[in-house]
Parts: sequence; structure tokens; C-alpha cells
Amino acid sequence: MNTDMIAKLLNEIWLVLTQMGPYLLFGFLVAGILSVYIKAEWVEKHLGGKGILPAVKASIFGVPLPLCSCGVIPVSTGIYRHGASRSATTSFLLSTPQTGVDSVLVTYALLGPVYAIFRPVIALLTGIVGGAIVQFFDDSTQTSAAVITEDVKDDDCDCGGCSTKNSESKLTRVFKYGFIDLPKDIGLTLLVGILIAGAMAAIVPPDYLGGLIGGGIISILILMAAGVPVYVCATASVPIAAGFIHMGASPGAALAFLVAGPATNAAAFTTIFKVLGRKTAIIYLSTVAVSAVASGLLLNWLVPTLSAVIPSMADHVHGEAGLGWFENSMGVILIAVVAWSYYYKPQQLDSENEKMNQQINILNVRGMTCSHCSANVKRTAEEIAGVKTATVDLERGMVTLSGEKFDTDEVISAINSIGYTATK
Repeated sequence: MNTDMIAKLLNEIWLVLTQMGPYLLFGFLVAGILSVYIKAEWVEKHLGGKGILPAVKASIFGVPLPLCSCGVIPVSTGIYRHGASRSATTSFLLSTPQTGVDSVLVTYALLGPVYAIFRPVIALLTGIVGGAIVQFFDDSTQTSAAVITEDVKDDDCDCGGCSTKNSESKLTRVFKYGFIDLPKDIGLTLLVGILIAGAMAAIVPPDYLGGLIGGGIISILILMAAGVPVYVCATASVPIAAGFIHMGASPGAALAFLVAGPATNAAAFTTIFKVLGRKTAIIYLSTVAVSAVASGLLLNWLVPTLSAVIPSMADHVHGEAGLGWFENSMGVILIAVVAWSYYYKPQQLDSENEKMNQQINILNVRGMTCSHCSANVKRTAEEIAGVKTATVDLERGMVTLSGEKFDTDEVISAINSIGYTATK
């Protein structure tokens, strides 16, 4: 690779980064607010019972939440364990990872308003349809597995993104989740997505894919199939989709990737199979595939009507518009936020005096991959009688339990029931 090509590659990467910067940073802030002020108990209270209404509510709740296909698994198994119906849980699993407030803003920045509208609408409909199908075939009798109270203590960290139970103010928790936990969860995949998008723009000639796969249903099927097995979060999928459009993929094919990529991956399917059963897992995967293809065909059909907008999409990211101080500074701030999220280490609040006269047990837990995983393992463990605190070390895959006269085997069983593997 010669010097000019390297310079072009770096320029394209920086262009994508600066284009995303202000929207993604604002999305982080809104995500932090949602994580603190939308209580898990409040969501669970609305997702119990039978009928289609809980599934519709679950899909609506899921659309704005910034949970990827990895992070949505522990949250979904948690709400299922606390009384959500199987159909509502499936709706939540389908709608949530496809989009979120942060990814919608990035979609608008990189792909324009058409995609920014299509993504949440398709996510909502996919969740409702999938939940309705599960409801139709569901022969289980689950109603409410736990008593959900109306009152939630403000000092309990019961939100999906928090990982410590302490006296932090809500504002502190907003910024901690929005600018530490969330960037750390999606930072690596986001970086990979930006690098791939930059490479596509710098190395692959424009419209290269158009001559290979065409613009019809074949291209939609190919990009849908490419998105199903891989792990890519809703935000990181956007620059990759922009790269596909630059290479000549049809708008509908890019949309199919935006639906299937974030909504599915091999690990998610395995966990759904284990927790919700084979029938639900098959419905989940089939719904994603059909929704991706159908939405792609619909968008391609609407292209003539939206011709004033669609042609500009391929140039939306990779145009040569000059970057001012604001765009460049947003790019620098975004890099700093992601870097700090990996550098930041939470303080251990438990002193040796606090541990005296308490039962202490350490568990190994496999399968935790993000802050949502650690938050749900922590919450599940602390619901067991006698457990005062559960401190989760995500990087080492360990959970330290402290309390009085609790049953360790009961804690292990509870953690395993939400899709992880806990051992002494």
C-alpha cells in the first residue's frame, strides 16, 4: 500500500468519525438518561400477562434503548425471569438490538433521514410480528414469575446499565453509563465498523458491488445472510452499511444488513434457544430474516418516489465537504471518550471492615461480555435471600458475594437461569 493510499484511507476513516461524532456523543447522553430513568421493574411490570399487548409494549420499549444483540440477551432473560411473557420477551429481543437512540442519530448523520426513519419503524414492526407469532404458538403457562412492586428505591441501582449499588446521584449515573459503560460496550465494534467503512471507501471502487450482485432480491439476500451470523452492534453497522452503498449495494440491500446484522449473532441464538426454547429461537431467527428481506424490497420499491433523497446517500459520508473546527473537535472528543471508557476503573467501595463477619463467596461466571451482562448478574445474585452485595469483575469473569447465611448453590442456579454458566 503506497503513501497516497494510506493517506486516503486515514482521511476516509477520519471523515466517518467526524461525521458520527456530534450525533453519537448526544446519543450517549440520551442513552444515559434512559438507562437511569427507565426502571427495570417498571418495564417488567408492563410486560407480564398474556395477549398481544405486552408484546406491543415490549417492542415500543425496546426501540429507543441502546442495547446491542449481546447486551439485550441478559436484559431479556432478566425480564423473562421476572414475569414477562415469552411473546413479550421475544418482541423485546427483536426490536431492541436493531436500533437505539444513539444508532438512530448516527444513521441520520451517515445515511440521511430515510434510513433514520426506516430503521426504528422496521424494528418496531419486527418486534410486534415476532411477538405475535410466538403468542400464537405459545402453549406455556408463564404469567408472572415474580412480584413486581410499584415503588422502587432511588438508591438502588436497578437500571440496565448500572453495575454498582451505591449512593451515586442520578446525574453521575447518567454520565457514567452514557460516557463510560456504553462506549466501552460498543467501542471495539464501533472502531472496527469505522475502519471497514474507511477501507471500503478508500480501496474499493464506487459501484463495484453493483456489477457483481445487482440491485434486486439477490443482493438483499446476500447482505442479509452476511449479517445474520456476525456480531455487529446497531451503531457500528451504520458505517459498514454506508460502505456497502458506496460500493454499489442497493438501498434495500444495505437496509437488510442493518436489520439482520445487529439483531442476530450465533451467541445470541444459542442463548435464546437455551432460555426460551427451540420453537421461540426458530421464530426469532425466521422473523429477522423475513423482516430484513421484506424491508429491503420495500425500500427499493420506494426508491423512485424518494429519488430526491436516495441518490445522495452514497455520497452522504464520503463527500468532500470541508471539515471545520466543530467537526474535528467532535472527532477528537469521541476518541477521548471511548479511550477513557477503557481506561476507567471503578473504585471498590467495600472495605475490609465491611467484609468482617460476613459470608464471602467467589463464583466464576462465563458468558458475560458487557456492562448489561454484569448488571443483570449482579441484580440476579442480590435477589437471593441473604446476599447483601454482589461485586462483578467483568474482565476476569468473577462475582464476589457477600452477606449472611445465603445459599451459594441457589445463587448459581439463578445466574444459570438467565443464560450464563456460574461455578464455584
